Amino acid sequence: MSASASYLARRAAQKERVRILYRRALKDTLSWAVHRHLFYQDADVLREKFEVNKHVEDLETIDRMISDGEATYNKFRHPDPYTIPWAPGGSKFNRNPAPPKGIEIVYNFGREDND
Repeated sequence: MSASASYLARRAAQKERVRILYRRALKDTLSWAVHRHLFYQDADVLREKFEVNKHVEDLETIDRMISDGEATYNKFRHPDPYTIPWAPGGSKFNRNPAPPKGIEIVYNFGREDND
């Protein structure tokens, strides 16, 4: 019973590693492809690379293939990946930070108090 539980736990961990590797590689492909039609072609090639080994059952072979895939991904990662401008690390992130405490900004847009 425990042998099958450990087998299932190891397979679940492997599936998670493959999923993470695929998503990272797919997102990194967006940085390499300038246009969407180029990205779709690259994404199809990437998917085919993963689909070829979909039916491998040997746990040691799967671990070795995942490690090789992660090493290849790290070797060919984009040196300057695209970042959404307003996301953390983007060019617009925190461009206009909040004012310091004690300073109050009132937006009345020309409607002064006429008392």
